[in-house]
Amino acid sequence: MSRRYVRPASILVAAGVLTGVTAAQPSAFAASHHRAPARHVLLISVDGLHQSDLAWYVSRHPTSALARLVGGGVEYTHAKTTTPSDSFPGMVAQATGGGPGTTGVYYDDTYNAALLPAGTTSCKAVKPGVEVDLTEDLDKNQASIDAGQGLTGLPDSILSMTGNPASLINASKLPVDPRTCKPVYPHSYLKVNTAFEVARRAGLRTAWSDKHAAYEILSGPSGTGIQDLFTPEINSDALGYPAGDDWTKDNQATEQYDGYKVKAVLNEIDGYDHSRAHKVGTPAIFGLNFQSVSTAQKLPASDGLQGGYTAKNVPGPLLTKNLDFVNAQIGALTSEIAERHLVDSTTIILSAKHGQSPTDPAALTRIDDGPLLDGLNAAWKKLHPAAGDLVAHSVDDDAMLLWLTDRSPAATEFAKRYLLGQSGTGTDINAAPKAFTRSGLSKVYAGSAAARYFHVEAGDARVPDVFGLAQHGVVYTGGTKKIAEHGGAHSDDLDVPLVVSGASVPDGVRDSASVQTKQIAPTILSLLGLNPRSLQAVREEHTTVLPVR
Repeated sequence: MSRRYVRPASILVAAGVLTGVTAAQPSAFAASHHRAPARHVLLISVDGLHQSDLAWYVSRHPTSALARLVGGGVEYTHAKTTTPSDSFPGMVAQATGGGPGTTGVYYDDTYNAALLPAGTTSCKAVKPGVEVDLTEDLDKNQASIDAGQGLTGLPDSILSMTGNPASLINASKLPVDPRTCKPVYPHSYLKVNTAFEVARRAGLRTAWSDKHAAYEILSGPSGTGIQDLFTPEINSDALGYPAGDDWTKDNQATEQYDGYKVKAVLNEIDGYDHSRAHKVGTPAIFGLNFQSVSTAQKLPASDGLQGGYTAKNVPGPLLTKNLDFVNAQIGALTSEIAERHLVDSTTIILSAKHGQSPTDPAALTRIDDGPLLDGLNAAWKKLHPAAGDLVAHSVDDDAMLLWLTDRSPAATEFAKRYLLGQSGTGTDINAAPKAFTRSGLSKVYAGSAAARYFHVEAGDARVPDVFGLAQHGVVYTGGTKKIAEHGGAHSDDLDVPLVVSGASVPDGVRDSASVQTKQIAPTILSLLGLNPRSLQAVREEHTTVLPVR
């Protein structure tokens, strides 16, 4: 491990993250403040944010809220998120300490060969195999930001949304457990417990804010880990914007959406629930995710500004604007912590569920995955006239995950060979034709090799039968409305920031050790004086606490 203590004047400014001290003043986080366990941990995930983005911003804004956050704690400069680098496995890892093979969560939209189709009410003799959808599709009303609660005065009234979003899930859309013949809610689909559950068992308060009702998965198998879960639906109709657009289609809308979650957390810092209707005390574990950086990376343009990057790792105008936005929101959160005299008892952890690829616009190759999968199914049926489609379910962003109707070695190897044999033409950053080979894939794991990749037994009901790693810059999309995606295993997908700042943490440390975001979960428990080994995934994967001291 290589660790540097940074002490220039700019970092002395940074050390005052929660107090607004100047370079002439002593650090707010002197060693004497770092010995006792924290009473509150605020976790912030900025979806899509890379370590390179954070470094770029801080170097240009040395007195910003982000710079003060970095200077007031430990910055891990070589942190990686999960593979696949999707929101669900990424966030679940931060909450449990485990990767997809252990948690059973590979993506937000997957397949399970052992569960029964949604809506099944008589389970005898029903063939197993069903999509497991953890997206907006589960909402009672996915067109509404309140997911179907029926609030009036939306979107301004959204803070009145329930803190129990499981009540907003349409049970008829859930897969069914063949043993009980009952729907499987997201929280009960998770195979291991969460840090929220451990905190609850210790009598501590918990809260979280995220983008779908399905994030009730973070409450863990008990279903009781998060007392106050605020989940305005990001893929609902964005009220006040063009009809049919959700909150991700216009970056200004995404900022507005993120602002609701910030208001919820501000209320929680003040000791209320997210709605500010009930005085309950500041949570021990709480936080939110930001979406606006992610949409600024994906959209070619929005609000008259160019999206993505202008050159490798150089944020363009829209992304720069969103880094400013996130910086301002984090500044508001840290200022509120100071206002409520919670500086000496609060630790902030900044990271990201995933990065986004590519950060070099010249590397982009958009490929329509539809014809590739249609061709695979057609080739299989040509050899097996009595068979149906080989692909039961697919998820393709900048990785390719396939679940097959035939899981035999012959079928999985057939799929691998077919995909690696395909070439064609996609589009580049300017929508001009761009050739691709090997279906845009750099490596394909099939059958037992895919199971080994995720450290599970061959034939596991949840593991993809084919896992393809995309070539750098490849994004699977049928149009030209996206210039970046996540899900794969390139450094652009995986290299995310990880900063632990505030109470119980030394100031101005830059640590170049290789760490993983799944270490956040046991670190949170350790900061709160709880046992990290209370987490099942920590025990199974031997996940260690981050070296914060």
